[in-house]
Amino acid sequence: MAPPDDTLALPPARLGRLLPMRYHDVPAGGDLPPFVRAASSVRRWQGRLVVVQDDVNALALVDEATALASPLLLPPGPGGRRQFSPDLGNKAHKLDLEASIVLPDGRFVAFGSGSTGERERLVVLRDDLSPTLRTAAPLYRRLREEASFCGSELNVEGALVAGRRLLLFQRGNGAASAEAPAVNAVGTLELQAFLAWLDEGAPAPRLSEVTRVDLGALRGVPLGFTDATSLPDGRVVVLASAEDSPDTFRDGEVLGTRLGFLGERGQVFLGDILEEDGRPTAHKLEGIEFIGAHGDGALEFLVVVDTDDPDRPSMLGRLQLPAPASRR
Repeated sequence: MAPPDDTLALPPARLGRLLPMRYHDVPAGGDLPPFVRAASSVRRWQGRLVVVQDDVNALALVDEATALASPLLLPPGPGGRRQFSPDLGNKAHKLDLEASIVLPDGRFVAFGSGSTGERERLVVLRDDLSPTLRTAAPLYRRLREEASFCGSELNVEGALVAGRRLLLFQRGNGAASAEAPAVNAVGTLELQAFLAWLDEGAPAPRLSEVTRVDLGALRGVPLGFTDATSLPDGRVVVLASAEDSPDTFRDGEVLGTRLGFLGERGQVFLGDILEEDGRPTAHKLEGIEFIGAHGDGALEFLVVVDTDDPDRPSMLGRLQLPAPASRR
């Protein structure tokens, strides 16, 4: 498949069967629900599938075939809680982990959204399955200083290692004003500078490049980045969901999600995602990971769905994108 350009017509992607992600064993006293919820990112790591949750202080190690999961506990929050929700009155204390990467040295890193001070943290996971929770306020301060990236409200929803760069995907669902619009943007950090800050105490890096992106809208509701993944040839594939929320803190009605390619100059080529019955999906797909290509050029991905309901499990599924056709 050629790189995306104005001559390509992106066909609809097909969403396969969705499986609820449930724990096969929940540790006593861990303050966990019996299932994975609020799934926000997914990565293959060390032969495992790691799913990040935005309102539970635990990562989930998930079996791709069955969606059965094992929890990997993170430190508890205030009051010893690992679950956070409006009903519990502690939503403001959640880590809001929304994005994840695998570093060249094999470490897994999950990023908080940065939408509040509580959410300016990273989780670093080593191959011995020992997670470390890191305060990252200096890094998020650098991101917030770049108005062209954060717009009205910072909300990092995706991250990707691309060669010597670390790409961060800002979701433009903040409360806009005349002075500060809500923006979707891709920010670039030099990976070496990020690692020097993470490991050696160097100053937090500044964004070396910012590209604002127009994702359009679904039924009048703006689309915003929810995650990204890369292909072996370096192309970037993105998810963008339309959620009718007033700001980065409160949830809203989800109208659907689209899939597309990100071009080198910030242009995006989005297509519909169809359910098995052929209807456009109304799900919020929050995480995506490339898993392979077929002989006919079709691309296959793993995706996770956030139901935005603390009483319902998040879901794992496969998404297939046929090879784009040329308009010529």
